[in-house]
Amino acid sequence: MDPILTFIVILIGFYGLSVSENIIKSVFMVTIIESGVILLFLNLGNLEGGSIPIFNETLVGIVDPLPQALMITTIVIGSTVTAMALMLSIKVFHHYGSIEWKTVLNREDMEL
Repeated sequence: MDPILTFIVILIGFYGLSVSENIIKSVFMVTIIESGVILLFLNLGNLEGGSIPIFNETLVGIVDPLPQALMITTIVIGSTVTAMALMLSIKVFHHYGSIEWKTVLNREDMEL
């Protein structure tokens, strides 16, 4: 995959994050940005014509397994953060009665 396409995915996520008026949409846009960054790292760690990193009698060109291991960790942490953010948006809805950014941020009777 071309790195330019991954930058386009990241930019789509940033655009969606900047124009979203809904908390849940913002959470999903952050997830899209995260997916674009994962694609970028995996694309940069790719070796054209490389084989899997299992050592055998011929060591021609192998793909570096470190970016793959880091991105698996990133996927696990990202899914956990997304689940937490969605849970917090449910709590915000129960407290304020809305999940729109303008409604939540402009409440005058906010209690901390």
